[in-house]
Amino acid sequence: MRLRTPLALFGAALLVFVGPPLLSTGSDSDTGTQIPGLRFMVPNTPGGGYDITARTAAKNAEDAGLTHGIEVFNLPGAGGTVGVTRLVAEHGNGKLAMSMGLGVVGAVRTNKSPRTLADTTPIARLTEEQDIVVVAKDSPYRTIDQLLTAWKKDPGKIPVGGGSSPGGPDHLAPMLMAKAAGIAPKQVNYIPFDGGGELLASILGNKVGFGVSGVGEYLDQIEAGELRLLAVTGPKRVPGLDAPTLREAGLDTDFTNWRGIVAPPGLSAAERDKLVGLVSELHDSKQWRESMEKNGWDDAFLTGDDFGEFLDGQDRRVATVLEELGL
Repeated sequence: MRLRTPLALFGAALLVFVGPPLLSTGSDSDTGTQIPGLRFMVPNTPGGGYDITARTAAKNAEDAGLTHGIEVFNLPGAGGTVGVTRLVAEHGNGKLAMSMGLGVVGAVRTNKSPRTLADTTPIARLTEEQDIVVVAKDSPYRTIDQLLTAWKKDPGKIPVGGGSSPGGPDHLAPMLMAKAAGIAPKQVNYIPFDGGGELLASILGNKVGFGVSGVGEYLDQIEAGELRLLAVTGPKRVPGLDAPTLREAGLDTDFTNWRGIVAPPGLSAAERDKLVGLVSELHDSKQWRESMEKNGWDDAFLTGDDFGEFLDGQDRRVATVLEELGL
């Protein structure tokens, strides 16, 4: 299993503190849901689930007339913990938010990050989605049964690629698959990538035996025939996709991922409420509903303190699952 070294994490963290500040000035005349100068940070590379979510939310908010001029930028590194560190350093900045999800929860724990999601301001959980099991179009595995047969025979010879660090969704999903298939999780050759965009090239180039990522990230490649979809990880099939669930494939497990938004610490009640209000209006918009359907996302809306309690529970869940898997 390829893990990031302490030196690499130190270098990434150093960039956080020597980079230019992200603070932006606003106007006292900001009204309604308008937040001039709002920026969305994406803590992984372009093309991944956090990136797609942030850019979709920004476009939908502007198309719905809720605000304007939202800037989306990427700050990848250490499974999202570089982004968390930068966000926490932006204390009191009410014009900055970060797209995140279960992958960041796991990365904070496995990378032993000094800054955690408990240091941020919870804004909202937006979506829930299934992971998918995919291979390249010329892969020898045409069905999930064929893949499982080969994987059980020699787990170490079939690298598994995922768009998250150990402890994240794309890592937990194949580990739970392995356990259900009778494979010791420690035998799994998991290769982490910093987001689904990075992972895609390795799947297409057959550098991994199969990949696990969010359903919304690879719909275009599946429809174009570049990727072959073998299974979905949730409790039910995804409408419009011809793929069985893991349970249909004989594995007694299922798994879903979620994504949301957090902001820096130290916001005033008015600043936090403004961000929550913007996201709430976005959630109710026609544009967002259409995007959720297009991307195969399920509604999982939860805001403010309720979302904060959910984050605490997710951290405990990740710790428990990693312990149960012996990881």
